[in-house]
Amino acid sequence: MSQFWANPLYLNPAQAGLFDGDYRVAAAYRNQWLAIPVPYATLSFCGDTKFNHVFSQHSAVGVGLVFNNDVSGDSRYSINQAYVPLSFIQTFKGDSNLSISLGVSPGVSNIAFNTRRLTYDSQFDGDAYNPSLPTGENYPTQSKTYFDIGSGLAVQYKLKRGGYISGGTSLSHINRPNVSFFKNEGVNLYAKSNSYINIKYPINEVLFVHGDFMYEKQGPFHETVIAGRLGYVVNKEDNISLNMGISARWNDATIVLLGMDYKNYRVGLAYDINTSAFNVATNKRGAIEVCILAIFKKRPTFIPKKRSCPVYM
Repeated sequence: MSQFWANPLYLNPAQAGLFDGDYRVAAAYRNQWLAIPVPYATLSFCGDTKFNHVFSQHSAVGVGLVFNNDVSGDSRYSINQAYVPLSFIQTFKGDSNLSISLGVSPGVSNIAFNTRRLTYDSQFDGDAYNPSLPTGENYPTQSKTYFDIGSGLAVQYKLKRGGYISGGTSLSHINRPNVSFFKNEGVNLYAKSNSYINIKYPINEVLFVHGDFMYEKQGPFHETVIAGRLGYVVNKEDNISLNMGISARWNDATIVLLGMDYKNYRVGLAYDINTSAFNVATNKRGAIEVCILAIFKKRPTFIPKKRSCPVYM
């Protein structure tokens, strides 16, 4: 996703519970390559919480849930994933602004496809396409479910006036599950590595800058995303701010970014302008992406102050 910083648990399981608050939920929707006949659509949802002081005064355990759905192509090839990220977070007595988190993300994935929209060479009778002719294909299964696991490390340091520096690295598909519909040996997912850095730095009381970098690699495939945004605080008391900027996916797309914070909600919008060789088909229309994130805090329990009343009788 272009706004990878807005989908923390998908980015790294060590991010579970690594936030200021009690509960966090995030959702993202991406519709890619609108100009081609069969666009690609991705939906992602995650939520997490944390339990403080589990093993010590300065530690916490984070627990989350991640669900991803991706549908693409004429065969409606779909990927459905459900993971349960777990993390151990340690802050330091000497510097409570520094936190280090280790995470693991076990889960299950399902891949499937549908043949109703597919056409085959054997269905051409020499004159025209005839859907009543046999396809000549035999699929042992059109759906496959497998266990999957990933792990990660995250570091976060809080700066003054709400700024921060965070970074991490993660490895997905550690067990390299088999994804063959024909039960062939050796058809395994490549393990995917991911490294990122996020910076929010306050310039003054009302202006701040965001800098984001991500590099991920899976087998022979890789991508690099670099983003810069400028934010303006509209109302400090209600945490209302606006931000805008630009991002680039190396050798693929230029991305326009818009965002808004309102109290405990954060909304982001990204539009990809395709710059790769595929722009002949897309007419430079890449993708539109919407992200929503919310952080909730429990209200502190009210404890009335007690005082002794004098007795005059």
